[in-house]
Amino acid sequence: MAVGRRRLSLLALGAAIAASFAVASGAALVGETCSAASSGCGAGLRCTTCVPPPGTGPAACARTTPLDPKTHGTGLPFNKYSWLTTHNSFAVVGTKSPIGSAIISPPNQEDTVAAQLRNGVGGLMLDAYDFNGDVWLCHSFGGKCLSFTAYATALAVLKDVKAFLDSSPSEVVTVFVEDYTAPGSLGKVFKAADLNKFMFPLDKMPKNGGDWPLLKDMVAQNHRLVVFTSKQGRESSDGLAHEWNYVVENQYGSEGLVEGKCGKRAESKPMDSTAQSLVLMNFFTTNPSQSWACGNNSSPLVAKLKACYDASAKRWPNYIAVDFYMRSNGGGAPLATDVANGRIQCGCDSIAYCKAVLQANAPFGTCVMPSSASPSPSPSAAAAPPNTWPSTPGPASSVAPPMSSPFPGPAASAPARTAPSSPGPAAAASPKSSPSSTGPAAAAPISKNAPSTSASPPKSSSSSPPAAAATTPARNLEASNEAPASSSVASTSASAAASSQRWSFLLVLSSLVVTTLLS
Repeated sequence: MAVGRRRLSLLALGAAIAASFAVASGAALVGETCSAASSGCGAGLRCTTCVPPPGTGPAACARTTPLDPKTHGTGLPFNKYSWLTTHNSFAVVGTKSPIGSAIISPPNQEDTVAAQLRNGVGGLMLDAYDFNGDVWLCHSFGGKCLSFTAYATALAVLKDVKAFLDSSPSEVVTVFVEDYTAPGSLGKVFKAADLNKFMFPLDKMPKNGGDWPLLKDMVAQNHRLVVFTSKQGRESSDGLAHEWNYVVENQYGSEGLVEGKCGKRAESKPMDSTAQSLVLMNFFTTNPSQSWACGNNSSPLVAKLKACYDASAKRWPNYIAVDFYMRSNGGGAPLATDVANGRIQCGCDSIAYCKAVLQANAPFGTCVMPSSASPSPSPSAAAAPPNTWPSTPGPASSVAPPMSSPFPGPAASAPARTAPSSPGPAAAASPKSSPSSTGPAAAAPISKNAPSTSASPPKSSSSSPPAAAATTPARNLEASNEAPASSSVASTSASAAASSQRWSFLLVLSSLVVTTLLS
């Protein structure tokens, strides 16, 4: 409890100080106020509100896009990268069923699969059913799709995946299919979508927990679509891999959100089984809730990374699966993905700190602490941190010393959560039943979900500071159109210096906060 209070105090202090550094010019940073009509947020951000119910209260900028996991190259095995993953990717707010019926099963995301992929999502979770003479994606229950749970045909969504792979020749996508179809159905729809040419071959998948091929080799050979199904026997009938032979996955539902724990779901091998080389981490509620995502998709999510790292034989999750991936009080699921990639690829608190390690063959755990000039905005839509960072406050050295272990010192508990309040409109009860380790769920897994009793904490809560500091592009104060035409060179220099000092402080604060959450 004391550790949780210290964390909350640190994060609240960081948010308050970040707010005190705010200026009125240029694109807004994570956690800063914005206008829904004109946005004003920087690249890789969107203007949204997390005051429950969603759509009320003041709006602020939040991240939508992680840093590209391939930022520092593709020379590592595929299982040495982490990908932002959307749960029930197809279940989008406001969808009208193609068959004309009203959809009453709750949505899990706020934009289309095509938009998710453009925003840096690398993993999709799809629930497939035989329905209405075709394969449909439904958020349903009891192993059957109903007209009011049918969101889209599988073919329509898979065509979006195909279009993305066609237009993005260096990208790799993983699809997890919760499978309620008859043998042969899925294979036919993947073929109809013309995706077979991208499929990673079954005979090349590593056995007994071995490393996957290098990411660059997968791209070069056009093996850029990895597909797993929850059903056994699909290797022969559909040419699709059985997930549990290659992936360990944590529990969904109420049990899956217990702080400091990361137990396996019923169908998975134990989390610490090293016979599977990929780790999937679920972090979402049973009843999809935008309000819950707002309050928990940042620092509690980062804390869950540590719990699953400890439970998974000291392996960071390769897939971080969430609902409403664009909602948070700040850095959100994109920040968690950056943290996982930093830890996997170089032993640092963010992939933003990995450049020197990966390009200069520095020892694992040697992390860049950028210095010198004023930061410049990143052209990337991934809301990347500036590639030159000021050095005024913070550590004196530009490179952090190597860490003796990924987490020096004892593990701390996850930050305390605020008292619950009513969730937003999207938090209607899910039609899917609670999971059990026995009975039908074990044979035919149901939706990977968890409870929605937590409410969104205040905007100044735990998640904003790390994202604001380490994951957003710097604002170009010198280019502000608010500066009077008669501004002098000295005024411009002062503005740049203020920007540099502000960024320096926020970046150092970010490192401290993330390190605290993971310690």
